[in-house]
Amino acid sequence: MMYLNSFNPDAFLCDKAKELRSSIGTFIHKVDVGHKLMPSSLYKKKDNHRNCMKEAMKWKESFSQLLSSKEGLSAFRTFLKTEFSEENLEFWAACEDYKKTPSANKLPAKAQCIFQEFLQIGAPREVNIDHKTREFTRQQVAGACRNCFDAAQEQTRTLMEKDSYPRFLKSPLYQQLLTQSSIKKLKLTFT
Repeated sequence: MMYLNSFNPDAFLCDKAKELRSSIGTFIHKVDVGHKLMPSSLYKKKDNHRNCMKEAMKWKESFSQLLSSKEGLSAFRTFLKTEFSEENLEFWAACEDYKKTPSANKLPAKAQCIFQEFLQIGAPREVNIDHKTREFTRQQVAGACRNCFDAAQEQTRTLMEKDSYPRFLKSPLYQQLLTQSSIKKLKLTFT
């Protein structure tokens, strides 16, 4: 009986979500860098190539264009995995998802999970933000308002825009998106 009274379902779900994410990440997200990389969602049909090229060309216009595109996010995530730095994009996406959480009752547990996963010192997928922003965010998470991650998310977004995004645009992956003409030439390998 004592065990049932001390059971915290939010903490249990957070732990299970981390465990599942880790398992899936280990199984699916290991990218074999030796192969040409391509998000599979971009080339479902041969006829779709021209539209994909137009979409990919928009990503060069601005980082915001890239982030607002489902295919752009997929391609950018694939690129970041080759650099072992996908935690920044994953944090940014977790913050976007957090802001869209319909139930205010779920915000505190979700905020704690995000903080523990990405912002806590020594976190499994710790993002690189300054100490002042980390502490400010820690205080904001205690209130679990919808914008409690805004400062940290913006700092991470700026880092990606100034650092990873220019490298992505010069990468073989992005160049493939602009030039490949046949789905047969594209491979996505999971190890």
